[in-house]
Amino acid sequence: MTRSIRGATTLTRAVVAGAAATGASQHRLLQAALRNPQASTSSPWLSEVLSGRRWPLIPSASHGVAGARLLSAAATSAAREEGSRGAKFLADDVVLYQYEACPFCNKVKAFLDYYKISHKVVEVNPMSKKEIKWSDYKKVPILMVDGNQMNDSSAIIDQLFGKIHPDDVPEDEEERKWRGWVDNHLVHVLSPNIYRTPSEALESFDYITTHGNFSFMERLVAKYSGAAAMYLVSKKLKKKHNITDERAVLYEAAETWVDALKGRPYCGGVKPNLADLAVFGVLRPIRHLQSGKDMVDHTRIGEWYDRMQRAVGDSARVMT
Repeated sequence: MTRSIRGATTLTRAVVAGAAATGASQHRLLQAALRNPQASTSSPWLSEVLSGRRWPLIPSASHGVAGARLLSAAATSAAREEGSRGAKFLADDVVLYQYEACPFCNKVKAFLDYYKISHKVVEVNPMSKKEIKWSDYKKVPILMVDGNQMNDSSAIIDQLFGKIHPDDVPEDEEERKWRGWVDNHLVHVLSPNIYRTPSEALESFDYITTHGNFSFMERLVAKYSGAAAMYLVSKKLKKKHNITDERAVLYEAAETWVDALKGRPYCGGVKPNLADLAVFGVLRPIRHLQSGKDMVDHTRIGEWYDRMQRAVGDSARVMT
């Protein structure tokens, strides 16, 4: 259903897309899709348009009035969807156990924020982990939904997405590819960058200890000992992942992602998909660290990041 709805917002591009020899027939297909989203199954071209992988070509001059109606209908559909994100997800109690700066935890938070799923946050002390002593699974994130435990960021997101969109088709190959790229490449680029120098390591741990669950003494110890330790660990990570220039590989990753958009507002087309949310979630905690500032200043990713920030909107976290 979600990818069918995506087709309605994609139609906004149709009004200004330019003329083509096959435009008239495409125009009729798009009109039919607005009335019946399942019509996409009869046309490979329309299926690609509705999934956001192709832009429709409609002669805007000869179909000006109809195009305006399509634009109005698409805008109305988009507004309805914005207000109904997560509407099918009915849960009384959602609790996220996390580390504030953990990229995998931030993937889950980006999803919860985008779908407006109200949730509480329990910050886990990374030294004692006393907040999750009740769990056999000792990593974060852990998401509790009405007492049911979910583990592992990608698995959590898949389960939540399935609850919100039970009738949706499986993710496409492109979306799956880039979600894997986030987990298997992008996250490994971050640590060598945020702990690149002693000053950057201190900056990162100042953020971690300020937002984390530490006592006053733990905060002091963690900031300086943790920064020193992670500065040294980052050098080992560079070697492990064959990184010679930390910033160069970060910039390359950012440019790789922008290239993957292929000129589209999002990887998902006219709205974010799970790949967009994964990249955004992983990058969000470093955005205002020196590494994140340098990334935005030296690559083309800033425009997409700002667009994602507006799309995700305010935090859905419930303060307790």
